[in-house]
Amino acid sequence: QVQLVESGGGLVQLGGSLRLSCAASGSIFGISVMAWYRQAAGKQRELVASITRGGTSNYADSVKGRFTISIDNTKSTVYLQMTSLKPEDTAVYYCTAHTSRTYWGQGTQVAVSS
Repeated sequence: QVQLVESGGGLVQLGGSLRLSCAASGSIFGISVMAWYRQAAGKQRELVASITRGGTSNYADSVKGRFTISIDNTKSTVYLQMTSLKPEDTAVYYCTAHTSRTYWGQGTQVAVSS
């Protein structure tokens, strides 16, 4: 079992920045990939960014150049640095950890005001 605890969400103005954190605990040695998803009201959940334990990352086209995912293996924590935020980035952001199954965090709200 893997437990995920997210933090760092909040309300920010257009063009602002936020950093989300996700701390993993439990059976962390089996984690191969960690990722951030988001779900806006009335929309489907979408992948924002993912990163392997080796540091290989991928991003959704909508966030490329604005968001950066990173991982600190010593702390079993993954981060999502979000800059140049737009109202369309408003969503609940979820952290995931992938082993033989996928674990989800409880989600953290990000709201961007115009």
